[in-house]
Amino acid sequence: MEEYIENERFNAAKEKIIGKKHNDKGIGTLSEKTVHGVLKHFFEPDEDCHEVALNGYFADIYNDSGVIEIQTRQLNKLREKLAVFLNYYPVTVVYPMPANKWLSWINPETGETGGRRKSPRHFTIYDSFFELYKIKSYLKNPNLTIKLVLMDVEEYKLLNGWDNSKKRGAWRYDRIPVGIREIVVLEQPEDYMQFVPYELEDGFTSKDFARVCRINKSTAGLALNILNYMGMVKRTGKQGNSYIYEVE
Repeated sequence: MEEYIENERFNAAKEKIIGKKHNDKGIGTLSEKTVHGVLKHFFEPDEDCHEVALNGYFADIYNDSGVIEIQTRQLNKLREKLAVFLNYYPVTVVYPMPANKWLSWINPETGETGGRRKSPRHFTIYDSFFELYKIKSYLKNPNLTIKLVLMDVEEYKLLNGWDNSKKRGAWRYDRIPVGIREIVVLEQPEDYMQFVPYELEDGFTSKDFARVCRINKSTAGLALNILNYMGMVKRTGKQGNSYIYEVE
């Protein structure tokens, strides 16, 4: 049995979005934004607080805590909203990532599903930096909080691809959240220190950072770019084409 956090509240939110339709009628009854809908009800069960018009935009959630935006991908799409909302409200950006993912295929003609398998790809909190980089200029704003939600998901794709297996180029139909493993909160610059492993010695490069964190060098470069911007590490020189860093 998997151990998930806030399981009772999460299952209540899931039931509101998926409900008995999923159990009775199959995958074809689901919307395309199930993860978004479940998380919206997880963070604010009161639907009167959903889709609230504020300053020329609609906030996913507006309640006593301020604005909450659920963004399942492409954080750059939030830049216009953030430029306005952060002037007036505390804003929380919720970014979900699949810690574990099981993939199933849907026959688009019959609606039948099959071929379920676990993906070898595992996301970690370091994978968030690809998206966080897109809103880097807002990360120091004292009104902004980031919540990284690591969750297990069931992903469904249509067998409508262009190769013989129909899998290459196939469309993603939906992702169904299974449970939340961890919520990482980034509320102030010091919170970014949790990305810096204690075993790193001063004078490290992005290659060293990648090795210790067990991530690829590209992700390490993005992480260090933001950690440097947030003042958690600093550049002290260069070694060939690589920056040398030390922990602040």
